[in-house]
Amino acid sequence: MTRLLITRRLPDSVMAAARDRYDVTLREAPGPLTAEEARAALADYDALLPTIGDALGADAFGGSPRARIMANFGVGVNHIDVAAARAAGLTVTNTPGAVTDATADIAMTLILMTCRRAGEGERMLRAGRWEGWHPVQLLGRDLGRLTVGIVGMGRIGKAVARRCHYGFGMEVRFYNRSRVPHPGVPAHQIDTLEVMVREADIVVLAVPATPETRHMIDARVLAGMKDDAILINIARGDVVDEAALVAALQEGTIGGAGLDVYEREPEVPQALIGMENVTLLPHLGTAALSVREAMGRMALDNLAAFFDGREVLNPV
Repeated sequence: MTRLLITRRLPDSVMAAARDRYDVTLREAPGPLTAEEARAALADYDALLPTIGDALGADAFGGSPRARIMANFGVGVNHIDVAAARAAGLTVTNTPGAVTDATADIAMTLILMTCRRAGEGERMLRAGRWEGWHPVQLLGRDLGRLTVGIVGMGRIGKAVARRCHYGFGMEVRFYNRSRVPHPGVPAHQIDTLEVMVREADIVVLAVPATPETRHMIDARVLAGMKDDAILINIARGDVVDEAALVAALQEGTIGGAGLDVYEREPEVPQALIGMENVTLLPHLGTAALSVREAMGRMALDNLAAFFDGREVLNPV
């Protein structure tokens, strides 16, 4: 029977489906797979079902791995050296599509919480500091009057654009490396990131984590944003130079930030935690049961296709 390692517990329905077909080992240790564990797993199992943070760098693929496929649970594969995996004879798949709407919803959560100062208000109330309604208390920003600039107009970027434009009446600008003839909403594609951030009141990051996008948002880009603009990150933490972001917020270069991802997860800089104009979420982008079940089913579908001798559904 095909031996499958699942690196972290998945929803019960996914675990049951996996066990119906494979000899499943569930790694019970907390946190991501370590580099040492990854090397051993690739030597011992026919397939791995890893997820974000698992240490599957180039050094994991030395020798002659037994494993032939890694069906990643998630869209992002920046934790996997895909080139090294392919060179070692492994197929790598991911789970696009299943995460689109849930991730876009988290973008809107961050936009609303940051622009309307909801986190700040909740902290005030829970601390017993709320003294009742006041005409100038916690005045935020009216989304219908704002322009959103989206960095990356793929599935998630388009879903955010639909919510912003049709849900709140926002003007939409976007930056994408290739031309996007049909963004799905009335929108203007801007040729350079620097120009786009100058025009946006809210900048939403929706790009994959790649060597090209690492620190895409650096001190120079942040300096070009409006001084009351909000940065929203639902992509990956290292798309933003976190030290530069902290400095920009401390110096008032930008107005605030809403973050669901961080450069060194689960570490979050204390400077960010202490800022009232920053909304912080613990990587909730796909945290809905139906979404995580769909991701698991997609990963299992990729495994089934591979071991049945068919083309995998979602090759990376």
